[in-house]
Order: sequence, then C-alpha cells, then structure tokens
Amino acid sequence: MPDRPMSASQFPSTSGEEPPNLSMSVWPTGQRDLATQLRDADCVRGTDTDIDLIPPAIAAQAIATYSLPGDLVLDPDCGAGVVLVKALQAGRHALGLTTSSGWWTLARANITATKAAGAWRDGSVLDAYPTLLATIRAAGLVGRVGLVLTALRTPADDPGEHAVGPDRDPTVAIDELAATLAYCEPLLRSGGHLVVVARPRRNADGSLVDLTTPLIAAGTSAGLAPVDRCIALIAGLRGSRLVTRASLADRRAVARARANGAPVALPAHHEVLVFQLAHDAELAAAAAEGRWPTKHKTATRSAVNGVDYLGWRRAA
Repeated sequence: MPDRPMSASQFPSTSGEEPPNLSMSVWPTGQRDLATQLRDADCVRGTDTDIDLIPPAIAAQAIATYSLPGDLVLDPDCGAGVVLVKALQAGRHALGLTTSSGWWTLARANITATKAAGAWRDGSVLDAYPTLLATIRAAGLVGRVGLVLTALRTPADDPGEHAVGPDRDPTVAIDELAATLAYCEPLLRSGGHLVVVARPRRNADGSLVDLTTPLIAAGTSAGLAPVDRCIALIAGLRGSRLVTRASLADRRAVARARANGAPVALPAHHEVLVFQLAHDAELAAAAAEGRWPTKHKTATRSAVNGVDYLGWRRAA
C-alpha cells in the first residue's frame, strides 16, 4: 500500500468514456422519513445534525446485503455514528473513526445507547484520522474487516447549508475519500465489500454533479473493483409514484434556488457504489462465466513503517 495514495483526480476517465457497466438495483429505503428512522433506531438527540449521515434504512440495507453476522463493520469517517448503530443492531462488530470532538461525543453516545438496549457485539469509536489505518497500530485489522461502509462527506470548512441548492466543488471531498479507501483496502477480508454512499450534489445551475465516475475512479485507484451500483431511495413509494420526504431545510433550499432562477427538485435518492478486492471480483466474474483464471501471481504491496503484512499479499 503506498504511503501517499494517489487521488481520484489523477485517474481521470478518458473523454467520452462511460463508467463500468455495473448491475443496478433500487432500494426502497425511503418508506419512512429520516426523523422516524433515527427515532426507531434509538439514536440520541443531535444525530440529525450530521447532514452527510447515511440514513439508518440505507445503512441497514447495505449491512444486511454485503456483510455477515459477526463481521466487523468499519466506518473510517463515521460522523454521528449511524452506521455503527445499525451494525451493532444487526449483530455485527462496529468500529468508527472521526476527528471531530462533536461527532465523537455523539457517536460514543449512540454506541452506548445501542449496547444498553441489548446489542452485545463490540463497538467503539476512535478520535483519529483515517491515516491511522495505514500504521502499525492497525496491523490487527488487516484482512479482518467484512464491510467498510462510509459516506462521501462535506469538507470540514464547508458549512453544508445548501442541502439541495448549489454545493461546493466536491473534488476535495472525493480526493480525501480516495486516500481513505486506499487505507481501507488492505483491511478487507477475502469476500468483503466496501460501500460508499453519496447524497446528491448540485452545480450552480441546478444540475446534478456526476459523482459516479470520480467515485469509481477513487475505488479503482485504491486497488478495488466496482461490482454494484444501487439507488437508495429517500423518497417513499406509493404505487408507481415517489413521495418526497424532504426536510424543512431542503424545502427552503429549493425555494431559494428557484427564486435565483435554478429550478431544482427535492432529493429522492442517495447513490450507493459497491466495491470488492480486485482479485475477489475477478474470481466472481470467472465463476459466473463458468471459467477459472488461468494466470496466478502474487503481488506484494508496499510496506508501512518497513513492515510487510501477509494480509497485503493478494493473488492477481
């Protein structure tokens, strides 16, 4: 693993190139509004102030689909800790990292409340940057994480006031995420998954920002292979109709955008991109086609602090 992971911007798509043809699925995860989801998950007061949180229904769907009971679920930028709560409630172990004292307090409170309610698996949150995962102190996690589940987060200096209106350029956030994914890749066990959830971002003219292409580039630059793309609804389904469940802040942002001449719609979904270790994805594709890879070799990743862990040796 390189000491300085390359950013997604260093892996631009060829002009006109389409993202990989991934299987697409739609998750009906918006049948209840966010406030109800947080209440039913017994999240503590203040959790809803995390504007980039993964809604509990989406976190639960990802955990149920891409991990097994007893797995370790890691969120390297956990915010208020919703992923940790849903992991514990689903019978998984949970580990989160954050450098915000406010988020640490909320995440810790959420873990405590969840365990007090009967979730007996191990859960913890560390006051640390994701770079901790690339040090010798994280050696015990190498090859043991069943699921990395995290959100594309707004940079710390972005107040995030416009949940629906124009957003700042997400390039910085994507580059930071690309580095984090590189730190997480050696930690995945064979058969594990890495899932990134991103709320919609908009350009100044109200059009949606293409997050799929740079996020796939970020995962690929970390040595991962994209395997699924999902649309996780935050709007309810009523027959063939979508019923928006936007917050008051979202509705006000839409009103401001329209008053400024940018007719935008209320958000109805989050983007979910799923990755696996490149070798696991290759084997899965070979099995689906009824063949077996004919060439095998061992690739050794760069050591951290002069130590080369066996968990970093991947067949390719």
